[in-house]
Amino acid sequence: MNINVQRWVDRWVGIPLCAAVSVMDAVLNRVKPVAKVEAEPRAIVVILLSEMGSLVLAHDMFKRLKTRYPNAPLHALLFGKNREILDLMGVIDPANVHTVDDKSLKGLLTSLRQAVGELRRAHVDVAIDCELFSRISSLLSYFSGARVRVGFYRHTQEGLYRGTHINRRVPYNPYHHISAQFLALARSIDSTAHPVSKLPVTTLTQAPPQVTLAPDLVPGIAQRLAADFPALTGKPLVLVYPGGGILPIRAWPLDSYTALCAGLVADGCAVAVIGLKDDQALARQLVANVQNDCPGSTVIDLTGYTRSIAELLALFHIARLLVTNDGGPGQFAALTPIWTLMLFGPETPSLYAPHTPRCYSFYSHWPCSPCLTAYNHRASYCDGDNQCLKVIQADTVLAKARECLIEMAA
Repeated sequence: MNINVQRWVDRWVGIPLCAAVSVMDAVLNRVKPVAKVEAEPRAIVVILLSEMGSLVLAHDMFKRLKTRYPNAPLHALLFGKNREILDLMGVIDPANVHTVDDKSLKGLLTSLRQAVGELRRAHVDVAIDCELFSRISSLLSYFSGARVRVGFYRHTQEGLYRGTHINRRVPYNPYHHISAQFLALARSIDSTAHPVSKLPVTTLTQAPPQVTLAPDLVPGIAQRLAADFPALTGKPLVLVYPGGGILPIRAWPLDSYTALCAGLVADGCAVAVIGLKDDQALARQLVANVQNDCPGSTVIDLTGYTRSIAELLALFHIARLLVTNDGGPGQFAALTPIWTLMLFGPETPSLYAPHTPRCYSFYSHWPCSPCLTAYNHRASYCDGDNQCLKVIQADTVLAKARECLIEMAA
């Protein structure tokens, strides 16, 4: 479904449903009060529907849950299009991954009913809702049958209403990195503090482990590239992702990408533009711009070239550098050896930068940035003139790219 349709449904359908479920839950709790988690739960489900990149940032949370509750099967509920990255990370048994189809309203409702049935049959005791104030996810935590429902809650803030059926209520803290907040959700399951996240500070120090790909995957992608684009042979490969996905305001200007790519090809690099098939028009325009500025340059369009996330990660093993807008590719790169430069503006690296020493984030600290927040369903109030990104100079990014390429070549 279109993201604006999802927002409309979440607001106008989600609010009355959350209110109704909250009343029902209050009545039922008078009969049977909510039990504390004294012993290990029978099963735990993590609900993280929407963002593929967030699954990477949730690695510390998954690790905590498996360490703290080793005998409780860990389940996940997410959109089907996001499943592959979770399977590649290997943090959950594939048999315990439950998916939702968001391509249409009918498919959404049908798959939700099926997923809820699967979770109830799995005897889930604990549901951890990782969504930032989404109402559908809070409802799913209730209908999963879990007696303990962990999620972000507004408390004294004037944030989005999600109902009172969340009974492990974690304050959303916009000053902490999202991975730390995911970890707070996991730690609050058996907390007796108020709020439940009033716990000693834990330090996030490790990058997510690199994924293990099929042995023939990286050589296979290398052979395909050599056969399809012989001009790449012998040149360091730099990947760029100029698309903004479903949030175009996150995109660095095309002129800036053109100047960056022109500088890279002048240095003797080969540049490849990556993205989905929907990004093809933008990629072709970028390729044409660079070739107009630098005739005969090695710059190619790879949008839609990789057929899976695994193939994209294999491509990251071959390339030396990725330059990307804030989004999934930058998070996936943390699972591979590639160096990454990420451009933030409507979002902030303080909350969403990958946990890896091989990533450098650009951010201009404009007074109106970040404008995509949990409180506005990531619907920016900007007029489309994203100065927070436009002021990041191509020469500055090019200089950092050269540093990374030197380090990768060493």
